[in-house]
Amino acid sequence: MLMNTKILVVEDEKDISSLISYNLSKEGFEVSVSSDGEDALRIIRKEKFSLIILDLMLPGIQGMELCKTLKSSEETSLIPIIMLTAKSDELDKVLGLEMGADDYITKPFSPRELIARVRAVLRRTQEKPAAEKILKIGDLEINSDTYQVSKRGLPVKLSATGFKLLLYLVRKKGRVFDREMLLNAVWKNEAYVEPRTVDVHIRRLREQIEDDHSHPLYIKTRRGIGYYVDGEL
Repeated sequence: MLMNTKILVVEDEKDISSLISYNLSKEGFEVSVSSDGEDALRIIRKEKFSLIILDLMLPGIQGMELCKTLKSSEETSLIPIIMLTAKSDELDKVLGLEMGADDYITKPFSPRELIARVRAVLRRTQEKPAAEKILKIGDLEINSDTYQVSKRGLPVKLSATGFKLLLYLVRKKGRVFDREMLLNAVWKNEAYVEPRTVDVHIRRLREQIEDDHSHPLYIKTRRGIGYYVDGEL
């Protein structure tokens, strides 16, 4: 599944981009490299990639802005993105996830961690459950085959991880899941994912699918326990 997978590395520090490119290539991935945001955007619009590793600090278009642009476009919204940053501040990580990034790696990192995260994100975003392809709940329609969501007939653009989280909760509607259960189900026990990641993705999902995300109709909270999709919808 992972061989011949095309990955774009967007990093302006040559030593780091070379390190990433070398280790990914050694694992059998096809790698392209870009050193600035504008060039990366041109490449992405011309070629198809299975994953993008995106540095936060870039010349031209900043990494955060590029992530937002890609996730807001129908053509590129489902390409998983791993943010790469030298910053350790939690706010930067949260902002990256809120922009639609699927994961983040903080510099310095080991090649082993890099490969583990890449494989984990690819598994998470490429797997398609063999189950009912179209699910309807309230005004939402979820197509698990095309990874598309619509609300009242209008498309809703979700990240690949956001889609998988929504799909899991809808398929298990009525059941309450705590953070650890959702991490195990959606992130597949990835060693580097923090429980707070679940809260960030839930909040973003609510902003995208709810009429009033402060009073959610679909994804609800059972105080002190976790999240669930109302089984009565």
